[in-house]
Amino acid sequence: MNSMAQIVSIGISLIFMSIIFELTRRKKLKEKYALLWIAVGTAIIILAIFKEIVFFIASIMGIKTPINAMLFIGIFFILVINLYYSLEISKLNEQVKKLAQKLALLQHGKSKQD
Repeated sequence: MNSMAQIVSIGISLIFMSIIFELTRRKKLKEKYALLWIAVGTAIIILAIFKEIVFFIASIMGIKTPINAMLFIGIFFILVINLYYSLEISKLNEQVKKLAQKLALLQHGKSKQD
């Protein structure tokens, strides 16, 4: 990774993290999700500054080019995030279902009284 790629990676990560902070400040992004994205931005900055880590990870994985190792790790991380959000959506769907059932029971009881 050359110095220009390092500078671009750090710059994009800083812009990304400032957007996350702004979304959190405006209450458009919950803090628990913001922490996840801030951790991602921080990890990218650390990997951009200390490029030896990227080469070490690539050698451990048996990958010749460090950028391929980073792409693999990025795709894996996206899969983990998608799984997490799927679990959150499933939980919210169950809550909506229960609330709809409670509302239907309340409306049914109210219509009997009228």
